[in-house]
Amino acid sequence: MRQILDRIADKWSLLVIALLDHKTMRFTELKREIDGISQRMLARTLRHLERDGLVKRTVFPVVPPRVDYELTPLGESLHETIQALVTWTEAHQTQIAAARENYDRLVSESSPG
Repeated sequence: MRQILDRIADKWSLLVIALLDHKTMRFTELKREIDGISQRMLARTLRHLERDGLVKRTVFPVVPPRVDYELTPLGESLHETIQALVTWTEAHQTQIAAARENYDRLVSESSPG
């Protein structure tokens, strides 16, 4: 159970699952949409999600090769669950940023030196 929670709670996995909500995307589209993810990390994340049955990978026999990713029914059901987390984060990101700034200011003011 811990391994599954580690996988689905990973920030990259959450972002991939959120982006694939009811749509199919190519690797390059996902990479462009996920700020800060390396090509290697995205490939690894997609492989793990595919292995867990959350993402379906479809390869088209064309030149250049085309690979699409989409959520499986299992992945769709997980998306419904994480959507509440995404919505909460979007609604509270300003408050969290302000709290961080306040904390950092207090820490720097109380630091000797």
